[in-house]
Amino acid sequence: MKKFLAIFSFAALLLSCKETVKEAYYDELSDVEEVPALMASAPLSPENYNSDEMSGYIQAKQTEAKIIKTATLRFETQNLETTAGNIKQAIGKFNGQVQSDEERNEYNTVSRSLTIRVPSGSFDNFIDEISKGVSYFDRKEISSRDVTEEYIDTESRIKTKKALEARYLELLKKANKVSEMLEIEKELSEIREEIESKQARLQYLENQVSYSTVYIYFYKTVAEKQGATVSYGAKLGNALKSGFNSLSSFFIGLIQIWPFILIFVIVFILIRRRIKRKKQ
Repeated sequence: MKKFLAIFSFAALLLSCKETVKEAYYDELSDVEEVPALMASAPLSPENYNSDEMSGYIQAKQTEAKIIKTATLRFETQNLETTAGNIKQAIGKFNGQVQSDEERNEYNTVSRSLTIRVPSGSFDNFIDEISKGVSYFDRKEISSRDVTEEYIDTESRIKTKKALEARYLELLKKANKVSEMLEIEKELSEIREEIESKQARLQYLENQVSYSTVYIYFYKTVAEKQGATVSYGAKLGNALKSGFNSLSSFFIGLIQIWPFILIFVIVFILIRRRIKRKKQ
């Protein structure tokens, strides 16, 4: 009977934990005006609320919009160094950061590509600044992505999971059996993993919202070989060198197949002797 009462008591504590988390979640929503009827009629638990229900929650909370801005610019320039200098001045002016810097020297073009992070509040001004002096863009693409819903959803899930974690910690203090402790610690481990995952995602969104990303690719077309010529003497020297290398390769090839050459010579001598004997 005592064992039954202990199991019943532990189950009641677990149920009380989940009900407390539900009440905490509803207390948070009760402060919001005009919460959608869907939320009031369909009870939410930390495990099963969905994005449709959260969308009404987002509108009610009236949170500041979270926008991720990105720009891609490609253009031709007459002087790579001057253009790079102007861009770096703009980066310093608007407190930006160079994430990557790559130079290339291809067949008839030299180019440079930069990936820049700039504070979102200075995004438009930065684009205007680096666009000065550019006659036309081969590509100019500016995009923005609203992640407000995902941001609030992630933030709310973290709060709910932390409340659940706190309640389970209370249960852990009251547990008397090793089996009960192990079960609670297992639940706590899963909850903490979810919290860490959501916090990492939230930090990533915050970083992307706070700093916009600008990809800049600029290049200069150069004359083919830029007038470099090869003299007749150099051509003759290259030809002699090439011929010597070819002759060396030929002899090396003969050495590699010397057994076959030896067999061929022996067969040829035997055949020739036989022919001479027949004629005699």
